[in-house]
Amino acid sequence: MSRPPLPPFTRETAAQKARMAEDAWNSRDPVRVSLAYTEDSRWRNRSEFFQGREAIVEFLTRKWAKEHDYRLIKDLWAFDQNRIAVRFQYEWHDDAGQWHRSYGNEQWEFDDHGLMRRREASINDIAIKESERRFRWPAPGPRPADVAGLSENPL
Repeated sequence: MSRPPLPPFTRETAAQKARMAEDAWNSRDPVRVSLAYTEDSRWRNRSEFFQGREAIVEFLTRKWAKEHDYRLIKDLWAFDQNRIAVRFQYEWHDDAGQWHRSYGNEQWEFDDHGLMRRREASINDIAIKESERRFRWPAPGPRPADVAGLSENPL
């Protein structure tokens, strides 16, 4: 299976890969998201370490059962050959209705077929008021073209 764009990445193809990942994650479909990763993909997400698509699906299913009305924006930070670094923000609320904004960075490594074989994510959460939300498009679904990315959205 191949998942273009393929490495080595250019600025344009790395940005395209980041937007494709953003759109997939905003679908909140764990199986769809998992197909962008190798069968044995290795992950670090916060303090969790796991490997493989089945573990990815389990993790994302658990994540989105907790993080309601999830909306994510990713922004290309750096790239080189088969690696991409992104920064991101996402908003969600918990079962009690408390909204959160999560800030983070990810480092990605791809195989020759454009599948991600390694993902490392560092993430911090802050509680926000509903009125402080920045991401307000219908969810699940991709970010509309008229919603600014992070480069236009100060931290």
